[in-house]
Amino acid sequence: MIPFVGLTGGIGSGKSAALAAFERLGAATLSTDAVVHDLYRSAAVRAAVVGRLGTDVAPDGRVDRDRLAAAVFADDDLRRWLESLLWPLVAERIAGWRAGLAARVPLPRAAVVEVPLLFEAGMESTFDVTLTVVANEGVRAARAAARGHASVAERTARQLSQQEKAARSTYVVENDGSESELEATLSDVLDILHT
Repeated sequence: MIPFVGLTGGIGSGKSAALAAFERLGAATLSTDAVVHDLYRSAAVRAAVVGRLGTDVAPDGRVDRDRLAAAVFADDDLRRWLESLLWPLVAERIAGWRAGLAARVPLPRAAVVEVPLLFEAGMESTFDVTLTVVANEGVRAARAAARGHASVAERTARQLSQQEKAARSTYVVENDGSESELEATLSDVLDILHT
């Protein structure tokens, strides 16, 4: 059995850095953000988004994520509609990806899926274990600003706090230090998963 890990954390906590570290450590990894990017390129999702929100969110026929975020994060009904459209499709992609891992040689040390809204989407039961990456609030704010996140306040408001995510998680990893420190901690987690 390949341990199946759901990875989450708040904005700026270092989820993407953790996912990259897991990959370097021999895990198979998947980012649901990348899955969503791909879904927005599909004709069916693009048509549904334009049908609900209009062509302003898809100039030149492509979904503009910044424009979409500005529209849906300010309107709870639109956000819930978008989540109800995307989350089942994301879950389907995760299941297909996981099924394909059994054919890999050698088998990965773990299958790790980054899901920013893991608990909010009710997806925790999908995974064998969950891991929340947490960081000091000042560090998180600086990271988010450096990456130019749009609608940070709205996105943070719709997420559980990092303390709530940590309380629900199997493992909690602090990420206030260097990437090498993060990788060493995650290596220890993988060792535990294989004991």
